[in-house]
Amino acid sequence: MSLDVATSLRGSLLLAAPLLSDPNFSRTVLYLAAHSEKDGAFGYILNRPLDKTVSELLPTEDMGRLARIPVFLGGPVATDKLSFASMQWSNKKNTLKCQTHLSVDDALYELDMGHEVRAFVGYSGWSEGQLEGEMKHRSWIATPPKPIVMTSGDLTTLWSDILEKMGPRYDLMSRMPEKPGMN
Repeated sequence: MSLDVATSLRGSLLLAAPLLSDPNFSRTVLYLAAHSEKDGAFGYILNRPLDKTVSELLPTEDMGRLARIPVFLGGPVATDKLSFASMQWSNKKNTLKCQTHLSVDDALYELDMGHEVRAFVGYSGWSEGQLEGEMKHRSWIATPPKPIVMTSGDLTTLWSDILEKMGPRYDLMSRMPEKPGMN
């Protein structure tokens, strides 16, 4: 998927290019919740679970059913903030719907509706034109969302699992060593 600056990547997945050297984003799969060249972009990393639940991060809060929700590292910005997002795959439209910045009540409602709710510490953000510059430098691979982001049992392989199904060139990328200079 090539970037047309006039086209919003909102709702897309961004996969870190294999040689992206920023450790915050190495081999990440990001859901882009908002994007415009003028206003910048915002999203969450989907494959960095913290192996903690909401109750472990907020032990003094009564979070009800949200207490069991797993927490992910959403990105390097505002890592002192916890936010909730609802995710739902649409088979009809072949899209991933993501509602961000949910209040506790909204997150509980989404759970009642049968939607997956995830908690994120931090988020990923880009200022005006920043993501476009990174796309031109081929730091990211944009692709439409895939159902595997909702069904993957092993999020540590999500990046390579998505890449290898995108075709031979991407399959080869998915097999690159994490630190090629060390080989």
